[in-house]
Amino acid sequence: MASWKKIGIALALSSVFPATQALSEVCTEIQRAISHASAVYSPSGSGNYTADNAHWVASSIEESACTVEPATAADVSAIIKIIGKTKTPFAVKSGGHATNPGYSSTTGVQIAMTRFNAVKYDKKSGTVAIGAGQIWDDVYAKLEPLGVVAPGGRVPGVGVGGFTLGGGYNWLSNQVGLTVDIVVSYELVKPNGDIVTVTQTSSPDLFFALKGGYNNFGIVTQFTYKAFPIDKVWGGLIAYGAAQTAEFNTAFANFAANAADPKAALVSGYALDATGAPIVGNIMFYDGPTPPPGVFDAFLKIKNISSDIGTRTLSSLVASAPQTLPAGTRGYFNTMSFFEYTDAIATAILNETTFWGPVVAKYDPSALAGYHMETFYKSFLTHNTTATAWPFYRSKKFVPLQMQFTWNNPKVDKIMQGFMEQSAAHLTVVANRDGQPIQQLPLYPNYGLFSNGAERVYGSNLPRLKAIKGQVDPQNVMGLAGGWKV
Repeated sequence: MASWKKIGIALALSSVFPATQALSEVCTEIQRAISHASAVYSPSGSGNYTADNAHWVASSIEESACTVEPATAADVSAIIKIIGKTKTPFAVKSGGHATNPGYSSTTGVQIAMTRFNAVKYDKKSGTVAIGAGQIWDDVYAKLEPLGVVAPGGRVPGVGVGGFTLGGGYNWLSNQVGLTVDIVVSYELVKPNGDIVTVTQTSSPDLFFALKGGYNNFGIVTQFTYKAFPIDKVWGGLIAYGAAQTAEFNTAFANFAANAADPKAALVSGYALDATGAPIVGNIMFYDGPTPPPGVFDAFLKIKNISSDIGTRTLSSLVASAPQTLPAGTRGYFNTMSFFEYTDAIATAILNETTFWGPVVAKYDPSALAGYHMETFYKSFLTHNTTATAWPFYRSKKFVPLQMQFTWNNPKVDKIMQGFMEQSAAHLTVVANRDGQPIQQLPLYPNYGLFSNGAERVYGSNLPRLKAIKGQVDPQNVMGLAGGWKV
């Protein structure tokens, strides 16, 4: 009986995840179905194959059966039809910045959107159409000569596709909202292969679902955003040593509580230096060549250990944020949301850094524990007049925390996950003591650790998203890919 049970399980699994031979046949079928503009690559040392599977952290890299770089929506349609017919596991990758394993990687068919790289500005409509495979760094560089921007990623290497489908905190969020708030249309290849343009008018339910609903409803090949004027900006990275952390915490909490200029923004992080002492990295941004007196004075007067603050282009400012990791670095993000960063919360986050830094180093000498705080203007969630899949809560401002743990040893992946979950649990207790019942707040999909679950991401919007998913994808083709599944 036991042997027959094992055989039954094996057969059930094989119907969902084809064997290696079947996967190779799927790759061959895709190669025959797509046009000459697109290409399939096998694991035979090809540079394209390696690049298509590459991710920012090594723990998100999987060896796919093959990779495919579609160049047209028609080819994406052909690919998704074959995937749906054969029930083949797959992934869709834009920039590869996701740290959750399997969210944009697979052992099946890896779809790399690299060839969807157009950036087209329409002055008459005031919009810019951007291919889903573009990187935000390159988007900014291409739009700067035109004096406009579609605000997206704030650090190098972030892909347009995943970032936008996950919500999109950006440097102009105080003025224009989240990146999902400025999308006016999507070119979408539905799970059945149909190619449609989704707008608020043409398909209000699907438009709602794509605004933060991740990869549950098909494959987006192009986003059209509102464009906004931009000239030189001011800012960059300034760092402080251990002796200045208390002074910084007070300045940060005051800025978070009293910021009066929506053109100003901060992303600030704690980490430990080589000696084990805490340091602060503070990225300041102002939408203009020089901030008015008083906006950032409290930070500028703190003694720093390094600074590259100045007037520059947006692409230069984005490039100033350190993101390069040594080869082989593994890592996860985790996230929390707070109503506000008080001095007590900022101090508690600093304490988490100094506590977990030595702990993770005991398990892997290369391991680092970092925490990044982001604060926004009081009205930044009010710019959208229509509902969005994410966030489900907009009645009051809330702000994200990003945890970033990195290490090299794959044997400690599960241990590091547990440490990040423990840290979040402790900070939740601290927040409640601070008068912040944060359990009701949405978790940001692009920072969320996979163990958080879709309920914490989509909250009260989850039933509506499930209903839309059932209509758009009754065969659950998109369930063959990883992600925040509804």
